[in-house]
Amino acid sequence: MTTAHSTGSQAGSTALAVGALLLAMATVQSGAAIAKTLFAAAGPEGVTALRTGFAAIMLCALQRPWRGPGLSSGRFGILVAYGASLGVMNLLFYWSLLRLPLGVAVTIELVGPLTLSLLHSRRRADLFWLGLAAAGLACLAPLGRISSGIDHKGALFALGAGACWALYIEFGHRAARVVPPGRASAIGMAVAAAVTLPFGFLKAGAALSVPSILISGLLVALLSSAIPYSLEIKALRRLPPRTFGVLMSLEPAMAALAGVLFLGERLAAGHATAIVLVIVASAGATLTTARR
Repeated sequence: MTTAHSTGSQAGSTALAVGALLLAMATVQSGAAIAKTLFAAAGPEGVTALRTGFAAIMLCALQRPWRGPGLSSGRFGILVAYGASLGVMNLLFYWSLLRLPLGVAVTIELVGPLTLSLLHSRRRADLFWLGLAAAGLACLAPLGRISSGIDHKGALFALGAGACWALYIEFGHRAARVVPPGRASAIGMAVAAAVTLPFGFLKAGAALSVPSILISGLLVALLSSAIPYSLEIKALRRLPPRTFGVLMSLEPAMAALAGVLFLGERLAAGHATAIVLVIVASAGATLTTARR
């Protein structure tokens, strides 16, 4: 009875973590679509600064990370690495989004988490789900079209964002093990803001003081940072980095959907096929985790 209860509790914990990730992905991609509409007024740098700056203020006001116990140099270093990877990831992603469609940018960015998943893989089933997700990505943005139809600089920015995404997952997992999730997300976002604010002030300047841009930036911060990253740090406590990375294969599907709803981008047949493949891959990875 105790074993059965423990198994059920573990499965329930996994389900909650997956639900948190789904909600996080939906909000972050909606925020990305809204952010793209602000580039003409504030540029990627300005929007990134508003996103991380507002998110840091909200998370610090809510979590009050300064009230916790002192941090050792090792733990503080993990939080700095977590926040820095978060800030650079956001900046590189918005630079890529300036040159690429939302779904394509997210697809290329996903190379980072997929690589992390492969490095952590120890079972054939994990490789199968990873391969299925990769097949979905191929349908979403066929590699054969990159050289002729995708901006090279944008693709490089997206790849760089993907590398930072992998670092964010790794350092976020470590941070969640040594610091309470709320405190970790608040300190990490404050570090991310410190990294991105100088770029925003240098490039956007007076645009950051326009009321309409500030309000839109606040909305982007809520949807793209404050809400999803708080959910993700909680999920990282319940899922290993490898499984987290595979589940994040849903991001291109969410991005394509956000592009349809907010930017008027068309969803081609290949995109629909990709959505089905990555959902199946994510569900399979979740079931594999729940059985352990």
